[in-house]
Amino acid sequence: MTRWKRFARRPKLKAAFGFPLWPLRAWLGSATGTEIAIGILRLHRLARFASQPASLRMTKKKNDGAGAMRLRIERAIRAIPRGKVSTYGDVARAAGFPGAARQVASILRRGFGLPWQRVLGAGGTIKLTGDSAMEQRFRLEAEGVRFRGRRVDMKAHEWKAQKRRSAK
Repeated sequence: MTRWKRFARRPKLKAAFGFPLWPLRAWLGSATGTEIAIGILRLHRLARFASQPASLRMTKKKNDGAGAMRLRIERAIRAIPRGKVSTYGDVARAAGFPGAARQVASILRRGFGLPWQRVLGAGGTIKLTGDSAMEQRFRLEAEGVRFRGRRVDMKAHEWKAQKRRSAK
């Protein structure tokens, strides 16, 4: 039995799709089992979407607030200049979301191309552990940030966001 047939005859996949996948290989040629499974899942999703009433399909999702929040927090993080640092709470406040320090941490964890080393815990402590903490310290020292023990000298290197003026 080929590897493909073993993959397609797994009971979980057969139960998920309601039919065995191995006959599809003859129809689709050189497609791998994973590609076929992904294609079938997409077809199921399209069929479920098409079966909904048009009034439900045309409504816009109301998750736009989370995307806007992420973009504003990323913009606040990118605004921190080289050689300066800020805390998670200050970044959240600068983005307009006071009290959202945990969201700042999760965005830094998932973000790409952000100057993550410039965001610290309250009081200037590095909240990361292990090798990541050492890398953050080395990157900050390379930018010219001075440390006092395990903490950054916040008096010399803290960056405070300017308050935005409301447009009238």
